[in-house]
Amino acid sequence: MESRIGEPRPEAAAKDTYTYGDYAKWPDEERWELIDGVPYNMSPAPSRIHQKTLGELHKQIAVYLTGKTCEVYIAPFDVRLPKGDESDERIDTVVQPDLVVVCDRKKLDERGCKGAPDLVVEVLSPQTAGKDMKIKLALYERVGVKEYWIVDPSNKTVQVYQMEAAGRYGRPGIYTDGDQLKVGLFTDLAIDLAMVFRD
Repeated sequence: MESRIGEPRPEAAAKDTYTYGDYAKWPDEERWELIDGVPYNMSPAPSRIHQKTLGELHKQIAVYLTGKTCEVYIAPFDVRLPKGDESDERIDTVVQPDLVVVCDRKKLDERGCKGAPDLVVEVLSPQTAGKDMKIKLALYERVGVKEYWIVDPSNKTVQVYQMEAAGRYGRPGIYTDGDQLKVGLFTDLAIDLAMVFRD
């Protein structure tokens, strides 16, 4: 199993798994994610390049969505992923993707999003790459995220996974610096990766 960044919270060290009820009590200045009850510390803060890449992606998507029903959010933004109809406090998976697009407004509330977003984007950093490329890929496929992008600023590439009819992701599309990334969710939107990865 991938090593976690940081240790489980000391006041709950005896617990095997955690829930959103635990998570909601932790200090705001600490950023954590829970995946199937396992806590992952999201420290340290993202790098400048991470934030620059994320900011440009958000800008292009936000401009496109102006006046439309779908909404785009950037981290920190809690996405609760229940396994059934359990209460919020019993949900054992809550993540903070770098960017999400949500088209079903019934999933949005004051706590963030409850249920799978339509599009999730994770921008890789050395500390989170393994989790984003393995654990979160499997998670987002399992919960039915329609489109998942893994953005690698160091290599200036984007892997795009799209949900197929069988309920699984197909082979990823690979896009590089200078490409126009056609968004599966919106057929008339293409992301200018030259702008996303500009120095």
